[in-house]
Amino acid sequence: MTRGGTAVLESADRVLSGGVLTGMGGVGKTQLAAHYARTAWQSGELDVLVWITAGSRSAAVTGYAQAAVELLAVDPGEPEAAARAFLAWLEPKSQPRPCRWLVVLDDVADPADLRGLWPPASPHGRTVATTRRQDAALAAGGRRLIEVGLFTEAQALAYLVGALAEHGRTESGEELVALAAGLGYLPLALSQAAAYLIDTGTGCAAYQALLANRSRSLADAAPDVLPDDQTHTVAAAWSLSLDRADTLRPAGLARPVLQLASFLDPNGIPGPVLTSPPALACLTDHHTASADSDADEVTAEQVGLALAALRRLSLINHTPDILDQTVRVHQLIQHAVRDTLTRDQHDRLAHTAGTALLTAWPELERDTDLAQAMRANTTALADCTGETLYRPGAHPVLYRAGTSFGEAGQVAAAREHFQQLAAATTRHLGRDHPDTLTARAHLARWRGKAGDAAGAAEAMAELLQDQIRVLGADHPDTLATRAFFVRWRGEAGDAAGAAEAMAELLQDQIRVLGADHPDTLATRSNLARWRGEAGDVARAATAFAELLEDRIRVLGTDHPDTLATRNHVARWRGKAGDVAGAAEATAELLDDQIRVLGTDHPDTLATRAYLAYWRGMAGDPAGAAEATAELLKDRIRVLGTDHPDTLATRNSVAYWRGEAGDAARATAAFAELLEDQIRVLGTDHPRTLATRRNVARWRGEAGDAAGAAEAMAELLKDRIRVLGTDHPDTLATRINVAYWRGKAGDAAGAAEAMAELLKDQIRVLGTDHPRTLATRSNVARWRGEAGDAAGAAEAMAELLEDQIRVLGTDHPRTLATRKAVARWRGKAGDAAGAAEATAELLQDRIRVLGTDHPDTLATRSNLAYWRGKAGDAARATAAFAELLEDQIRVLGTDHPDTLATRNNVAYWRGMAGDAAGAAEAMAELLEDQIRVLGTDHPRTLATRKNIARWRGMRPVPPKRWPNC
Repeated sequence: MTRGGTAVLESADRVLSGGVLTGMGGVGKTQLAAHYARTAWQSGELDVLVWITAGSRSAAVTGYAQAAVELLAVDPGEPEAAARAFLAWLEPKSQPRPCRWLVVLDDVADPADLRGLWPPASPHGRTVATTRRQDAALAAGGRRLIEVGLFTEAQALAYLVGALAEHGRTESGEELVALAAGLGYLPLALSQAAAYLIDTGTGCAAYQALLANRSRSLADAAPDVLPDDQTHTVAAAWSLSLDRADTLRPAGLARPVLQLASFLDPNGIPGPVLTSPPALACLTDHHTASADSDADEVTAEQVGLALAALRRLSLINHTPDILDQTVRVHQLIQHAVRDTLTRDQHDRLAHTAGTALLTAWPELERDTDLAQAMRANTTALADCTGETLYRPGAHPVLYRAGTSFGEAGQVAAAREHFQQLAAATTRHLGRDHPDTLTARAHLARWRGKAGDAAGAAEAMAELLQDQIRVLGADHPDTLATRAFFVRWRGEAGDAAGAAEAMAELLQDQIRVLGADHPDTLATRSNLARWRGEAGDVARAATAFAELLEDRIRVLGTDHPDTLATRNHVARWRGKAGDVAGAAEATAELLDDQIRVLGTDHPDTLATRAYLAYWRGMAGDPAGAAEATAELLKDRIRVLGTDHPDTLATRNSVAYWRGEAGDAARATAAFAELLEDQIRVLGTDHPRTLATRRNVARWRGEAGDAAGAAEAMAELLKDRIRVLGTDHPDTLATRINVAYWRGKAGDAAGAAEAMAELLKDQIRVLGTDHPRTLATRSNVARWRGEAGDAAGAAEAMAELLEDQIRVLGTDHPRTLATRKAVARWRGKAGDAAGAAEATAELLQDRIRVLGTDHPDTLATRSNLAYWRGKAGDAARATAAFAELLEDQIRVLGTDHPDTLATRNNVAYWRGMAGDAAGAAEAMAELLEDQIRVLGTDHPRTLATRKNIARWRGMRPVPPKRWPNC
C-alpha cells in the first residue's frame, strides 16, 4: 500500500540525514518505508540496503551483526562487536567511489533500545526508522519526526476502488465511502477489508453490518490470509503498543484509561470526563486489583501521565493544554480494546463512562462546544453498549443528553432523542416501567416545545392514564404529569380550561405534598399564569404577589424560584396597566439576579429582555431597541446563534426598531430572522408563524398595506391548519387580516370581518377577555372608517364602560378607547366636544405615563387637531409647532410621528391663511419623507398631493408659453 508518504521521505532526505516515521499502528509506516527502500534499490541509487526489525535492542544488534557478517566477514560469535564494526563501516570515508547505503529500522519499540546504535550521519547514507513512539529522543542527532496519519476520504476511496478492480470487483462509490468512514480511514483496516471482500465475495453493506454487530469482534472481519505480507490483524496491530504503554509510569494505568476511553466518542472526549470522581474510583479499583495490594487512590495527575504514555505510543491524540483537554482515540482501537473485555468488565466500564459523563456535565451549558461534545459522547456510548445502559434501568445520562439538546435550542433533536429513548425503554424494560414513563413524559414535553402543543397535551393525557394505573393517582410523578398536561392544554389555546385544571391539581398537591412543597408552589405559579392568559390580569398579578411572599418564606429571598416569581409579579403588574411600575420592579430584580446568579445566567438574560420590553412599553422604543441589541450580543456569546432565546431576542430587536420608526429596517430584520427560524425550528413552529406575522405587519407599516393583507391571509391558512380555528393565535391572525384589509382601503370589509370574529371570540374567550374587548374596539373603528362615525362613537362609548369595569380607568387600553371615543365624536361633527374630551384625556395620560411618552405626545397631536377642526387654526398651528420640538427631542427628526407633525404644522399654517408657507414647508417635508420612507409610501404620496393643493391656493403669476 503506497501513497504520498514517499515524497515526504524524499523531501526530508534532502535536508536531514535520517527520517523517523511515527504514527499509530495500521497507518502504513512499514509499507511506506518498504516502498521507499524498494524504489531506491530498483532505481540503482543504493549499493547496500539493510532492513532490521528493531523491536528490541537485541534485535537491532542481531540485525547489525548479520549485516557485518555478510559485508565484512566478521566473526558471528560476537554480535555486539560485529554490530560496532558495521556501524563503523557506515562512517563516511574518503574513497574514490563511496558506498551508498540505506538502513531501515522498522518498528522501533523504545528509543532507549537504540542508544548508541543509530547509524551515523553520512552524505552517502540514509536512515529511515518506523515507530509508534513519539518521544523527543527520536528526533535527536539531526533526525526528523515525520508523522504518518490516516488516509483522506479521497485517498481511501481511490485505494478501495483500485484494490477491488484488480480482482474484477466493483462497488458503488457511496458504499465505499461509507465503508472507509466506518473503518476510520485506517490504511491497514482498508487493506484487510478489501482482502475480506475479495476472498469471501461479501458486499460493502454486509461488511459494514459485520463491523457494527456488537456481538462480533474485529477478528471476525479479518481475511483468512492477510494481504501485502502483513503479519498482524487490525486488532493485533495495537496490542504490543498497549502492553508497552502499560509499563510506563504510572505502571498499569494506561490500559484501564484506554478501556474507559473506548466507550466514548472517538472524535473527542472532554478531559474532565476521564478525571471525574466516578472515573477515578473505577480506575482505582482496577489499579488496586491489578497490583494485588492496597494501592493508593488514582489521581487526576496520574490519569494525565497515563494519557501521555498512550500518546507516546500513538494510541491516542491528546494535547494537554489549558484550552483543549480533548482526548481522541481511533474508533478501531476502541473496538479492539472492547473486544478484550469480559462481559462484567464491559458492563462496569459502560456504566462508569455514563456516570462520568453525567458528573462532568455542567449544570449550565455556557460552553456550547463542550455541551455538543458531551452529547456526542453519550451517543457514542449508547451506540457501542446496546442494552447495557438499560440494566437494571435506563442510565440517567441518556435523559441528560436529550435535555441538553433542548436546552441548546435543538428542540426537534430533543424530541427525536426522547422518541428513540421511549422506544428503547419500552423494548428493554417494558411499557409500564418507571423509566419508560419518564421517557414518554420528556417526549411529550419536547413535542410541545417543538411547536406541537396539542400533540403534547394529547400525549400527556395518555401518559397520565398509564401513570394512574401503574403508580397511583397521588404519586409525585403522576401529579407532575397532570401539571404538564394542563400546561400544554393551555399552550394549545385553552387558557381558561388550563386555569380550572390547575386549580384542581393544586388542591391535590396541597393534600399529598403539602402547601409549601416546591411542586405545590410551582402549580400556584402556573395557576396564576393561566388565569392571566384567560383574561383575568388583575387576579394574576395579585396571585403572583401572594406567591412571592410564600416563596420568600419557604425558599429565601435569593432562591432562583423566588427571583423568577418577582419577574412574574413585575410582568403581570405591567399587563394590568402599570408599565412604569413593571419597569422599575424588573430593574430592581436584575440587580439581584446579577448578584446571585451572575451576568450570563439564562434567568438574568431573560430579565434583561423584560426590562428592555417594559422600557419600550413605557415610551422609549429607541432605548428598548438599543438595550435589546446589546442583549443579543450576550445571548449569541452565551447560547449560540441558533438558540430559541437568541432568535427571540432578534425578534425583539426588529420589533423595537420598527416601533422606534424604522419600519423598513424592521421588515428586513424580520425577513432574515424568518429564514433562520424555518431552518432551526421548522415552518410550523409557533415562533416561526409569529415572525411571518411580524414580516407582514411591518411590510404594511412600511407602506404596503395590500401586501400585508395578502401575507396575513396566507398565514391564516397555516394557523388554521396547525393550531385549529379557535386557537387564540388563529383568532389574532383574523384580526390582522381584517386590519390590513381596512388599511388597504376596504373599511367596510374590515368592519364585517371584525364583527364575525367578535362572535367567535365571545364564544371561545368570553365577553370580558382583553382580546374580545380589543376586537370590539376594532369593530367600532372600521365601522367609523366605513362612514358611520356616529355609530363608531356610540360603540366606543359602550366599550369604554366595560373596559373601566374589567381593566380599570388607567389601563392603557382604557385610555386608548377614550381617545377613540373623542375621535369618532369629532368625526361625527362635534369637533369642540372631541377637543374637550381629548384635553381631559391628556391630563390623565400625563399623570399615568408622563409628559414624554409617545401616547402622551400623540394625545397632544389629537388635541391640536380637534382644536383646529373646531375653528381655531392658529391655535392648532402653535400647538403642533410646540409638539414638534418635543418630538424631535424625544423621538428624533426622522421618526414617522415627527414627520407627521411637520405635515400638521404645514397644514394648519395653510388653514390659518399662509398657503405659501404651507407649500414651502410641505416641499421641505417631502424631501425628508422620500429619504426616510421612500417615494411610494402613502404618506409621501399624500405630501405631494398637499404641496399641489397649497400651491394652487396662492396667487401664481401668468406664465408665457412659447409658440409651437
